[in-house]
Amino acid sequence: MTYCAATILDAGIVFASDSRTNAGVDNISTFRKMKVFEKPGDRVVVTLCSGNLAVTQATLNLLDQHIRHEDGSPNLMNVRSMYEVADLVGIALREVRRRDGPYLQQSNVDSSASFIVGGQIAGEEDRLFMVYSEGNFIEAMPETPYFQIGEVKYGKPILDRVITPATSLDDAVKCVLVSFDSTMKSNLTVGPPIDLLCYERESLRVTKIHRFDASDPYMSSLRQQWSDGLKRAFAQLPDIAW
Repeated sequence: MTYCAATILDAGIVFASDSRTNAGVDNISTFRKMKVFEKPGDRVVVTLCSGNLAVTQATLNLLDQHIRHEDGSPNLMNVRSMYEVADLVGIALREVRRRDGPYLQQSNVDSSASFIVGGQIAGEEDRLFMVYSEGNFIEAMPETPYFQIGEVKYGKPILDRVITPATSLDDAVKCVLVSFDSTMKSNLTVGPPIDLLCYERESLRVTKIHRFDASDPYMSSLRQQWSDGLKRAFAQLPDIAW
């Protein structure tokens, strides 16, 4: 299982993804689900993925292949808007599923996959999209400033309570990490390492990126303080008047 989340703010975008693809008593595998396409001073594009691992990897490889060809056709490094970036990801995902889907279906394997795509290209504002399995996509708006894919239900409440466009990047980072901690606490199929990228609006370069493993001291401290704070807040709730 996967959990990925991204939130777009007045100050920039925070992206995060876990790295677990298969979990059980005897079988735990990890793969990085965050990929960065960067041309400093011109663009930063970040993708997070969830779903069939072979399908998401094939989609990203196809996008990489288009970049390497340098034949003038549209690719993630030459289009001039994040809308076009999201469209290219959707087209590539649709192409991979059309090619591989029937064969996977013969073995009763689900070929569905989804992406969160965000970043900024010089000349326009930073933007955030969610690309569905069918290749269509939606854009985050001030009323809904974040997207989640994968195992979303456990980490959603804290995002709903805290995140607004005016939230600072530092607060959004803490909120997203608490969202991941809540998810990992309730579902063992989501687990570290957690990849986190904090993009500052108009910077057009990646300067803040970190991988949190299971023993990371900051993540451990955040987890403990959040747990202790919840217990204190619960203890202060008034008893019901029967």
